[in-house]
Amino acid sequence: MFKRFCAAAVAGCLLVPAFAQADNTTDGGIEFTLAGIGNSNEDVDAGTASIDAGIGFFIGPMLSIGARQSVGYADDNSGTTVNASTRGFVDLQFNIGRIAPFIGANVGYIYGEGVNDTGAAGPEAGLKIYFGETTDVFIFGRVEYQFYFDKGDEIDDVFQDGQFNYSLGIGMRF
Repeated sequence: MFKRFCAAAVAGCLLVPAFAQADNTTDGGIEFTLAGIGNSNEDVDAGTASIDAGIGFFIGPMLSIGARQSVGYADDNSGTTVNASTRGFVDLQFNIGRIAPFIGANVGYIYGEGVNDTGAAGPEAGLKIYFGETTDVFIFGRVEYQFYFDKGDEIDDVFQDGQFNYSLGIGMRF
């Protein structure tokens, strides 16, 4: 299922450049984002709520790199926990007027009270909608699939041990 999802997402994003026009206003810009995140396990029967802050740097008209910090709180039958993740990302953004779909990847570390401290990585995709004449402010939605890797994991085990993270937020480019 996950492999089909990734294949469909990549195929869809490969079609976007045919319609995209690079907007040089993003060249060299800095972007700050703030989001609320909900995540669930693959069976969608457990999850948490988190806040996420990120900073990105455009190193060309369509390519950005940056870092995100998330802090989450969970309250379930076993008690309350606080968890966090720190990860870097690289995204390819396609500017189509005020709409900007993006696709990319992230890698980082997950740690805290309710999780096994571990590395995580995975693909991500989303959509930004810019507002105003200068297109400095935007809202966005992002979906990440993070798979975890520990010592001795086989590649098939890594993909099965992951989770989806969903983010809705606001951002500003300056």
